[in-house]
Amino acid sequence: MTAIVEKVKSKKSHIVMFSSIAIALYGYDQGMMSLINTNRDYLRTMGLAEESPMVGVIVSVYYLGCTVGAVIASKYSDMRGRKAGIFACLATTVLGNLLMFLSGLGFTKGAQAMMLLGRIVLGLGVGGIDMVVPIYSSELASAKARGRALAQEFQMNIFGLLMAFSINLGVTIALGKDNQWAWRTPIVVMQVFPLLLLAVIEQLPESPRWFVAKDRKDDARTALESMHTPAEAKSMVDELLVAREEESGHSVGYKDMLLPSGSHFHPTILVVMCQINQALTGYGAVSVYGPQIFELLGFDVRASEYITLGNYLFYFFTMTFSWMLIDHVGRRPLMIWGAFGISLGFAALTLLGGLALNSENLHIPSLPVAIPGTLVLYAATAIFGIGWLPTVWLIPTEIYPTSARAQGSAVSVIIWGLANFAVTLLTPIGFNNLSYWLFLVFAVTNEFAGWWTWVYTPESGGRSFEENQRFFTEAKDHQTWKVRHVSGGSFCHMPPKRAKSMVDPESAPLLGGGALQ
Repeated sequence: MTAIVEKVKSKKSHIVMFSSIAIALYGYDQGMMSLINTNRDYLRTMGLAEESPMVGVIVSVYYLGCTVGAVIASKYSDMRGRKAGIFACLATTVLGNLLMFLSGLGFTKGAQAMMLLGRIVLGLGVGGIDMVVPIYSSELASAKARGRALAQEFQMNIFGLLMAFSINLGVTIALGKDNQWAWRTPIVVMQVFPLLLLAVIEQLPESPRWFVAKDRKDDARTALESMHTPAEAKSMVDELLVAREEESGHSVGYKDMLLPSGSHFHPTILVVMCQINQALTGYGAVSVYGPQIFELLGFDVRASEYITLGNYLFYFFTMTFSWMLIDHVGRRPLMIWGAFGISLGFAALTLLGGLALNSENLHIPSLPVAIPGTLVLYAATAIFGIGWLPTVWLIPTEIYPTSARAQGSAVSVIIWGLANFAVTLLTPIGFNNLSYWLFLVFAVTNEFAGWWTWVYTPESGGRSFEENQRFFTEAKDHQTWKVRHVSGGSFCHMPPKRAKSMVDPESAPLLGGGALQ
C-alpha cells in the first residue's frame, strides 16, 4: 500500500497523468461533435439544413486552427519553455470552448460566425497542446519507454472521446434533439480539462533538456533534483551537456526541413507522410461520423448511437494492447499490419454496406448484415488504435535533435490538421454521394498507407534520438530512402537489446523508473 501511495505522489506519475489529461482534449472534441451535428436545435441555431456542407465545415475548421496553433506553440515553447507553451495553449482552449458554448445563446444572428470562430480558437489551443505535450513527455522518458508513455497518454485520448460521447448521448436521451442544452452541455463540460490542468501545471518540472538547450544548467539540475538525488541529478545534467555539445552549431529552421536541399528534409517528409497515411486510414471519419455509419448498416438512430458508444468503449480498452506492444514489437510493424488489417475491414464493410442498403430488393433480413458489419467496424477500430493512433505522434519526437524537435512536431500537427480538415470536410459529402462505396475508397487508401510505410518508414523504437538521426545520414550516403537499402536493413526492425553501460546520453532516462518506464 505504501508503494502505491508513493507512486501516486511521485512527480513521474503526475507528469503521466497531466500529459494524459491534456491529450484527452483532442479525443473529447471528436466525441463531442459527433452528436452535436445531429441535434436539431443546434442546426436551427446555426441556420443549417441537416445535409448542408457547412455542417462539415464547422467541424473541419477546427483542424485549420490546429495547424496554426502548432506553429505558434513550437516557436513559443522553444523560446519560453515546454511548460509555458502548454499553459498558453490551455488558456487558448478555454477561450475557444467558451465562444462555442455562447454561440447563439439568446440570439441567432451571427451564431454561425461565432461558432466558426470558437472552433478555430479551440483548434489553436488543442493543436498547440498536441504539438508540445508529446515533446514534453518524450524528453522526460527513456528510449526504451517512450512508446509506452505516449501510448498510455493516447489511451486517455480515447477516454476523452468516450467521455464526450457518453455525456452527449446521456443529455440527448434526457432532453431530446430539440433542446439547446443537449448540445451546449457537452461543450461546456470540456472546460474541466484545461481548467484542471492550468491549476496544477506549476507543480510540474520543466524539461531539463530544454533548460540545457538554453544553457541553464543550474535550472536543469534543480528540475532533476525534484525527482532524483543530487548526485543522480548532477550525473544526468552532465550527460545532457554532452548530448548538447554533439548538437551544437546545428541550428535548424523550417527552411532546413521543407526545402529538398535542407538538412532535415528527409525526416520531415517521413513525418508528413505518417500523418497523411494516418488520415488515409479513414478512422478520423469513423470517429466523428460513427452513428451515421451504423445507420447506413441498417440500425435506427438510437441503436446506432448506443452501438457507437460501445465502439468507443471497446476502442478505449483495446488501446491497452498498444502500449503493451509498441516498445516490444516496434512502431513500423504495428503501422504496416494495421493498415492492411483496416483495409480488409473497409473492404468487408463495402460489401456489407451494399447488402444493407439493398436488403429489401434482395429480400435479406437487416440484422444478419448489420451485426457482421458492426463486428468488422469494431475490429477496424481496435486495429487503428493499436497500430496508428500513437505511432505517428511518437515518431516526430524520436527522429529530430533537440534543436528541431519542436518544429518537427509542429509540422506533424500541421499535416494532421490539414489532412483531417480534408477528411472531415469530404466525408459527409462522400456519404451523401458515394454511400457505402466510400468504404472501398478507404480500403484502397489503407493499402497505400501500408505499402508506403513498409518501403520508407524506419523503425525508431528502442533507439536513442542520435541513433535515429544516423539513419538519415546513412540514407543520404546510400542515396536512397528505402529502409531495406540503408544500414543493411537494420532499421526494418527493433535493435537488439543492449547492456546498460552501452546506453548513450540521449537514451538516458531523466525520470528513472516508474510510470514513464
